[in-house]
This record gives sequence, structure tokens and C-alpha cells, in this order.
Amino acid sequence: MKVSILDQAPIASGQTAREALLDSLKLAKAGETLGYIRYWIAEHHDLSGLACSAPEVMLSYLGANTTQIRLGAGAVLLPHYKPYKVAEVYNLLATLFPGRIDIGIGRAPGGSAEATNALSDNYLQQVWKMPELVTDLLHFLDDDYVTDNEYANLSASPIPEIAPEAWLLGTGKKSAELAAKKGLPYAFGQFMSERDGEVLVNQYRKEFVPRQAGDRSQVILTVSVICAESSDKAEEIALSSLVWGLQKEKGLGQQGVPSIKEAKEYPLTEKELDAIEKQKQKMIIGNPQEVASKLRTLQSLYQADELMLVTITNSLKDRIQSYKLVMEEIKKSSR
Repeated sequence: MKVSILDQAPIASGQTAREALLDSLKLAKAGETLGYIRYWIAEHHDLSGLACSAPEVMLSYLGANTTQIRLGAGAVLLPHYKPYKVAEVYNLLATLFPGRIDIGIGRAPGGSAEATNALSDNYLQQVWKMPELVTDLLHFLDDDYVTDNEYANLSASPIPEIAPEAWLLGTGKKSAELAAKKGLPYAFGQFMSERDGEVLVNQYRKEFVPRQAGDRSQVILTVSVICAESSDKAEEIALSSLVWGLQKEKGLGQQGVPSIKEAKEYPLTEKELDAIEKQKQKMIIGNPQEVASKLRTLQSLYQADELMLVTITNSLKDRIQSYKLVMEEIKKSSR
């Protein structure tokens, strides 16, 4: 089973954004040591408790401090940007770190309405132009990609020996259809989707149009996971993330991911308890054997080529331990 890491760069209670970003580096290095395939970092804007607004900056820092793990954005929120500039940035990263750079492409705003307006003009119009934006980006990442627009003879320098690997990210029908039409690998965000994901992934595979001979459909399934030595410990650790989700809905997320003690002391209404139970249904929480078993079930259900795990905890130690226990169990069960 291939497994990778999605990092949202969460800021813990009492922690600074700088400390959170340094934790992201430690996580990437740990992931490399443990044998994870990829480390992707998310892009968010003006969202309380999340530290990374510019993945491309972090990727250069991470690349300089790792040697093998693939690095990427999960995702570049393309409607905010000109495809040409995005291609220049990721071609430069791919030139610096050959064969290691991914570019996940997304269409979400990634933040508040105010942040969206501050970032880009006519965001909604750009969302409608997403197929065109993706076409332009693919051309700039690969000069052999056929296009007949005004940029047909324009290259995005520097041209790396190995182009960045483009993925389309999403949680809905439009993203699945676009990935299939453009012949792109697809990363489905199961952890944040309310939809019937198996149907969407099957639709993607059925409608997939290869860009060139040998291309095939590929699927990453992104799952929220909290693993600990025991089920009870995992539930205890997960409470921090679950309570933080409730706090963000109340506008209190700027306080950061609460400690286990703070989460336990947080007064929960019956409605909030129900919301937590509902949220847990979209997560995998448990000991290594339980987590690995559920991951295998999901992989089989989706026929996923790879699983990408997102783990939010107050403590970096707990976060790295979760990834460590999962990988150890996967390796053990594959012998």
C-alpha cells in the first residue's frame, strides 16, 4: 500500500506560525525517513490556525532540507493565479529538486470572501474558466502538450529535465470530470467530502482520456487519520482536532488546535456532541491494527493507487507518532 502525507500546517494552542511551519519541516523529514511517498502542503488564506498561505515558498525550504520524498502543493488554487506564473514557479522548483515536485491543482478559494477578493479579481469567472486555465498550465509545464491559443509558442523557464507531476484535486463531480477529460491523475479529498466518493472516482476512471500513449488513470484518496498505541489514546488525541473544528465554526479558531487538556475541558452542548460524532464518521481513529485495516478497506473500495493521510493534532510528537505507527503496521502486514 502506497501512503503519503497531506499537511495543513496547523498552529497549536500557544504556538506561533513560525513554530508551526518549522514543525511542518520536521514532519516532512520524518515522513521521508519513514518511507512515505509524498509530502504535500495545503494552501489557505486568512484561515485561523493554519500557517501556510504560500506552498511554493515552503516547498523550496522543504526541498533544501530533504533528499528523496516527493514534494507538492495540495493544492495550488488556480483561479487566483495566472497559469504562466504558476508554471514558472513549479518549473523552477522541479529544476532545483529533479524528479521530486508535484503540483496539485484546485479550484477552491481557500479562505474568506475578503481574502478571495484581495487575492484576485473576478474569482467566480476564473472558476468557470478552470478547464482553460488547466489547459494553459499543462502546456506551460510540458511544451509537447498541444494547444492552439496565443501561448502555443511560449515556454515557462527554466525548463526542468523532469517536469512537475500535475494532479487535479477535488471533492465533487466537476473535478472528477475535468481530471478525466484532461487525462490527469486525480486526488479525491474523502476527508472533506459529503459526496458518494466511490461513484465519482469510478466516473473519473470510466471517462479518463489519456494525454499520450501509456497514460492511465491514477487515484489518490485523502483520508483523515489519528493513530496511537491504543484506541482510547487515539480517541483522546483526536478530540483536540474535533473540538478545534467546532471552535472554528464559532470564530474561535485563531486560538489554535487545543491541547488534549483544553479539549477535554471545553464545554460541549448536545448539538456539538452530535456534530463531533458525525465528524468522526469521516475519520479513521484507532490503534495501528484498526487503522491499517480500515485503510485497506478504503483502498479496496476506491481501488486507490495511493492513500494520503492528513493528521491534525496539538502535539507534533503525537502527529509524527501517528504516521510512524501507521507505516510500521502497513509494512508489517505486507510482509
